[in-house]
Amino acid sequence: MAFYRKNIGGLHQAVRVAFGIAVAIAAFVHLAGVAAWLVALGGAGFALTGLVGYCPMCAMAGIGRGGMS
Repeated sequence: MAFYRKNIGGLHQAVRVAFGIAVAIAAFVHLAGVAAWLVALGGAGFALTGLVGYCPMCAMAGIGRGGMS
């Protein structure tokens, strides 16, 4: 039983995961200290939305699965 309805499609999910991982890696390569960890956490959160298939911001904007896959 799911507590949410997926609102992003397969291609959108793959792009989010790849971009999130790239941002997290780039954060540790180009930044240092607390800034690197904060940017990496943001990238990890972005990748997590791709893994789960649900984006709260897309849901608030009314972007459904049919429109952006």
